[in-house]
Amino acid sequence: MQSIDGDSEDRPDAPQGISTAMPLSGDASCIADARQFAAAFLGRARAEHGVAVSARAMDVTQLVVSELVTNARKHAPGPAVMELRVTGALVEVTVRDTVRVRPAVGSVDPQRIGRHGLEIVQALAEEFHIHLEPAGKRVTARIALADPSDSGPDDTGRLPRPPGDTCSA
Repeated sequence: MQSIDGDSEDRPDAPQGISTAMPLSGDASCIADARQFAAAFLGRARAEHGVAVSARAMDVTQLVVSELVTNARKHAPGPAVMELRVTGALVEVTVRDTVRVRPAVGSVDPQRIGRHGLEIVQALAEEFHIHLEPAGKRVTARIALADPSDSGPDDTGRLPRPPGDTCSA
């Protein structure tokens, strides 16, 4: 596996891709640091590896990072780490912590104030998984790097219209 930082891991079972990791401190500043780290990672993936990263993917990734890191720092007192990996058309955000408790994703409740983070992550991510591990858990969200509206022209050569756009050409 190739690390965005230039290091290479020689594990034969490691998926191919561009990756990096960041240990998460216990203070609140780690949330902003993690967002900046993710933005810099995607910027380097774009600049150094030619990965197509849409503005939407950049924004969504930072939001997902913020929500997952916030949950880990709020509910898991021990060490935590954030891992980022670009594989194919997706960026994978994984946060590992030391608490072997599956976080509860609340049902949609517009009256509830707060605690909507995992709902937001599930709505924005292509895939969302929670895996309990012997020493804690791993929460992973996979986000499309391309903007869904970035699809190419149709058979007529026209670009697709955004949903709800009823203007005629």
